[in-house]
Amino acid sequence: MVRKFTTRAIHDGEGWDKSTGAHNTPIYQTATFSFETAEGMAAAIMDNPLESFFYSRTSNPTTAALEKKMASLEGAEAALVTSSGMAAVAISVLISAKAGEHVIVTNDIFVISRQFFEQDCPAMGIEVTMVDVRNLQEVEDAVRPNTKALFVETVTNPNIYISDIAAFRSLADKHELTLIVDNTFLSPYLSRPIEQGADIVLHSATKYISGHGDTVAGVLAGSKKCMDTARLKLDSFGQCLSPIASWLVMRGVRTLPMRMRQHSANAQALAEYLEGHELVEWVKYPGLKSHPQHALAQATLPNGCGGIVSFRIKGGADEMNRFANSHELFGKGVSLGDVFTLVYPQPWRDNLIRISVGCEDVGDIIEEFDKAFANV
Repeated sequence: MVRKFTTRAIHDGEGWDKSTGAHNTPIYQTATFSFETAEGMAAAIMDNPLESFFYSRTSNPTTAALEKKMASLEGAEAALVTSSGMAAVAISVLISAKAGEHVIVTNDIFVISRQFFEQDCPAMGIEVTMVDVRNLQEVEDAVRPNTKALFVETVTNPNIYISDIAAFRSLADKHELTLIVDNTFLSPYLSRPIEQGADIVLHSATKYISGHGDTVAGVLAGSKKCMDTARLKLDSFGQCLSPIASWLVMRGVRTLPMRMRQHSANAQALAEYLEGHELVEWVKYPGLKSHPQHALAQATLPNGCGGIVSFRIKGGADEMNRFANSHELFGKGVSLGDVFTLVYPQPWRDNLIRISVGCEDVGDIIEEFDKAFANV
């Protein structure tokens, strides 16, 4: 019997340590591992390097426990954890395309991912075309004979567009493309792209996966063959996650379902509040009926639309700054997915304000916004 998601988030990949009786998965804070015999060491290194523990850059028991948990939650054959979300982005692309080949990428994308695609990929000889993922014809028109991969975000950052993963799977099949999906904004609790046809799913585990703003990490998931290839690439680039960081992420994953329910409920309430506020010009959140892709959200995100809301205050940069500077409870910061609410004003994006809605009491969140609006 397949256990429910919440149970697997707590238990899968883990178990009490039979050698010591420790209830929690230990932190194996070691760089290397010893062998009883020279023959055993040679067999681990030469015959089964991806499944053996001999050096923590390649694998480590704490890290392996987290990888098993994430594979279970994503519905994947295997998973790989990395030193950051950007390490996951880079590895996913570099195992899918090489110099002289071409990838298609969403044009509304995390700013450092954009930097990677616009600067680093061309420097490595990989051609990149950016497209509006809402327009399937535009995506297909970008396909070339040398196109190898399509890279999208389930919900784009920061304009909150939704990717139709099933439609992209059909397009990828037609043109023999690898479909790579960044699922950072939703987590596997709200969306599991592999079940919809993605070949590779990735996360900045810094965000909702760990959930507490205390570590930087990334995750890749897919077929075992694909993840074995990714592990070799990680080994070459040295983008491994430390055992203690793996443990912190694993601790966070145990409460992922509860947190995502609260994030989504609070974001829905805040978006509805903002939509009715006289000082707000527009609000973007898939749970709102006014969102142009609300029907797609209803069909594909039955457990909630996540914790990110973007909006714009009437006026200009002065009004945006007065609002952002008036918060006492919430910090101003560039990350997201923490249990605490973060305000991210972006004057370079026509004064867009991105809110990573936390897990505080929703009444306190709205009261804080009331106070901030009073100073605009």
